[in-house]
Amino acid sequence: MQGVIVKGIAGFYYVEAEGFVYECKARGIFRKDGITPLVGDKVLITTAADGTGTVDEILPRVNAFDRPPVANVETMVLVAAAKDPDPSFPLLDRFTVMAEKSGCETAICVNKADIGSEEILNRFKNIYSSIFPVFIVSGETGSGVSQLKEFLRGKQAALAGPSGVGKSTLTNLLLETQASETGEISRKTLRGKNTTRHTELFSGDGFKLFDTPGFTSFEINEVEESDLQHYFPEFRPYLGKCRFDNCRHLKEPDCAVAQAAKDLLISRRRYASYKDMLTAAMQQKKY
Repeated sequence: MQGVIVKGIAGFYYVEAEGFVYECKARGIFRKDGITPLVGDKVLITTAADGTGTVDEILPRVNAFDRPPVANVETMVLVAAAKDPDPSFPLLDRFTVMAEKSGCETAICVNKADIGSEEILNRFKNIYSSIFPVFIVSGETGSGVSQLKEFLRGKQAALAGPSGVGKSTLTNLLLETQASETGEISRKTLRGKNTTRHTELFSGDGFKLFDTPGFTSFEINEVEESDLQHYFPEFRPYLGKCRFDNCRHLKEPDCAVAQAAKDLLISRRRYASYKDMLTAAMQQKKY
């Protein structure tokens, strides 16, 4: 039987398959081969009449992360706050590189729109809306959440971003269901803010959402210098059009990417992030 691991605690893996959740142990062969089943893994299981089972095989993964340990994140929604804390665009760009490197569909979610200025909200739109889907939401008022839910439909997604931006609040809003016509709300995650201690995969209204302690921004040395340019989607129309085939898009003459930034065809803010990341990667390699 095929299913998906929705939770793993103390050596037990809870696998959702054909409408049921089975408590499973992993076969010893995984430990022998140094393989750890992850939440989000698609697996083949053998089940017993008492509702327990065994994880027999892990099907090929789309991607996998170490921090948190999850697999098959199809869509990464990167959450930033319009205020409290003030947004860090360089940090957000690092998260976009992490998502792109992992083969995720990437989206930007700007939370706390109810307290953010129009100027900062427009800055998010100007920098990112031509590259990724951008959602302006408020976890406090619920505005914009329905559009984000519609975007997630049919996807297995995760929220990522720095602490304090409201990921827990958004997770609760995305996973809540209308229990009756009177407006009584039944939450599928009965917890408050910032209390996640383990990773779990929940079913929302037509989508699946990882609830995690949080994704750690990648270390720059995890990316090959020559690959970094490919994780900025807006660069792609200009790659291969520079004078030099091995152009790093820093100070080389006749660089198509640098010219596109100069002509405002791509965001100068994003181009600055790229140069900062590449410079840091080159310095780390030197030492």
